[in-house]
Amino acid sequence: QLQLVESGGGSVQAGNSLRLSCAHSGYRYGNNYPMAWFRQAPGKEREGVAAIDAYGDTQYADNVKGRFTISKDNSENILYLQMNDLTPEDTAMYYCAAEPNLNRFASLPRAVHFGYWGQGTQVTVSS
Repeated sequence: QLQLVESGGGSVQAGNSLRLSCAHSGYRYGNNYPMAWFRQAPGKEREGVAAIDAYGDTQYADNVKGRFTISKDNSENILYLQMNDLTPEDTAMYYCAAEPNLNRFASLPRAVHFGYWGQGTQVTVSS
């Protein structure tokens, strides 16, 4: 059973940076599969932030392009989200997601495309 555990959230002031990590394990057929970061603010729908496929190609939401970077360390089984120049609008619970059966994607996949989720890590940005 594929398991995902996020870490790295916290409270920061606007303009600062955070790096989220997602340790993934338990998939019996390997450790390189499409993964993504989503976020959900109170009262809002879960939205995609960034995704990376098994080939390392990435997609980003327009409101994080140029500020956030998604990456994977396949030797350590960790997915990262480097978040720079944070704003209060980035405040949300951030979730890691994975889906080994997802094909390559030309745009940011939606949450419904992912079958495995972590428990989330809270990011709070104050002005």
